[in-house]
Amino acid sequence: MHEENRSDFFTELLKFAALAAIIVFPVRFFVAQPFVVSGASMNPTFANGQYLIVDELTYHFADPVRGDVIVFRYPKDPSQFFIKRVIGLPGDTVVIKNGTVNIQKDGILVPLSEPYVINIGNGQDMSTTLGTDEYFVMGDNRPESSDSRIWGILPRSDIIGHVFLRLLPINTASVLPGSTNTHL
Repeated sequence: MHEENRSDFFTELLKFAALAAIIVFPVRFFVAQPFVVSGASMNPTFANGQYLIVDELTYHFADPVRGDVIVFRYPKDPSQFFIKRVIGLPGDTVVIKNGTVNIQKDGILVPLSEPYVINIGNGQDMSTTLGTDEYFVMGDNRPESSDSRIWGILPRSDIIGHVFLRLLPINTASVLPGSTNTHL
């Protein structure tokens, strides 16, 4: 290879690497990030070892809604990341009786439709009223989930984003996996 061609090749390679860095780094740090599911708390919706992409941008413009599957910093140890489903929204009173999750509206308990839950168990009856920017989250596999029933409410500031893509394993790849229309 001529010295001039080699120089052009390396110049083009550096330009390509710089352009890739300019595009990839902001996307990775401000728009989306990878997440690998660890544990059984979200079975059967998400299995241990599945590779997900988390949308970090949407919640800068909109609030989480009931039923969203989110990734967040564990409030008791911010170095850990958890994945759970949003059950209670700011201002809600979440009441759990005999394993059934209810949202109290105007003094009336309205049971939450949760078709994604297979294993109900684990936990006692409880009632929690959420303040501004507070969320109540639970895993879909209730007996295997460490969630708001155990460690309390989730502050809005700990939420990273919602699950946008499931990439691996390839046979389970999907857009907005775990999405549901959980409305009262």
